[in-house]
Amino acid sequence: MRQWTALRIGSFALCVAALPLVSGWAQPAPDRAAWMKEARWGVMTHYLADWRARTDKVPMSVTNWNELVDNFDVDGLAEQIKSTGAGYHILTIGQNSGYYDCPNPTYDRLTKIQPSKCSQRDLILDMAHALEKRGIKLIVYLPAGAPGGDSNAVKALDFHRGANRNAAFQTKWEAVIRDWSLRWGTNVSGWWFDGCYWPNAMYRSATPPNFASFAAAARAGNPNAVVAFNPGVVDRALSLTPDEDYTAGEINDLGRAMIRQTGPAGFVDGAKVHFLSFLGQKWGMGAPRFSTEQVVTNSVKIISQGGLITWDTPVQKNGLISQAFLDQLTAIGKAVAKGKGTNQASSIPTGQ
Repeated sequence: MRQWTALRIGSFALCVAALPLVSGWAQPAPDRAAWMKEARWGVMTHYLADWRARTDKVPMSVTNWNELVDNFDVDGLAEQIKSTGAGYHILTIGQNSGYYDCPNPTYDRLTKIQPSKCSQRDLILDMAHALEKRGIKLIVYLPAGAPGGDSNAVKALDFHRGANRNAAFQTKWEAVIRDWSLRWGTNVSGWWFDGCYWPNAMYRSATPPNFASFAAAARAGNPNAVVAFNPGVVDRALSLTPDEDYTAGEINDLGRAMIRQTGPAGFVDGAKVHFLSFLGQKWGMGAPRFSTEQVVTNSVKIISQGGLITWDTPVQKNGLISQAFLDQLTAIGKAVAKGKGTNQASSIPTGQ
């Protein structure tokens, strides 16, 4: 969901062309995704320093970032999400700017960036507590690469963009992830890793770092945390590795969504089928791009096949969802509660 559309499509084509032909992947054990079968749908929040700077016209600095994070209304957002009937929430830790919404001593030690661009408040932990009170699980978002907008961090972390082994970087990045995972423990129920564009080069090694060590770092604090690795925008449900529990599912047009069933309904190659798209004009920004009827119809199509659907929803400066988007999310929840997303036939293709 970074703004690299042309490059990402090309990179993804290369990844898929090189993927081994794998069939009959075993269901991960234990079935960490069991709770997702009941959750059925969720809400995603992009809260990123550079995006807020563009939206709010606020120059970004450590001081301004801490002020933004400090004023994020976790209880207000959690209550809004509860009111819609969504079963989980995905919240960004950070992305390309190098600003993160929670502390991480390992990141600070490795990058030596001072003052730290990691916020003083642990927004992730505070959000997790607010959601837990309301029976909602939290999944966190993090890119698989170094923050491209911070050249000092890229250099310090030894990241080389492209189809490279990047073993030195990955070892450091897994240490950063492990720090967060141990910090949060069971308060965080899952991870969604963006930008896994070169899986063969970076993660398919028989020895660490690889997919297994990547997932293990994320599960250091919670062995039951679900993990997904995103290869880019793709229309069909695709699992990259048996080390993930659900499909990343980034898709721009849900009308093109295709589920290839392998094994139990709602699973592909052992991973829970999941799609992720955006309600605004672009990720995390803009006015609604769909009518409420379209949003409900597309959601029901995914859920009726046993899949999950997550809607990225823009938020305001204080972290709250505006009424226009809240109305659409509420309509999804009502449709799902009435059983429209459980037994109805779906028009989603089931190609091979």
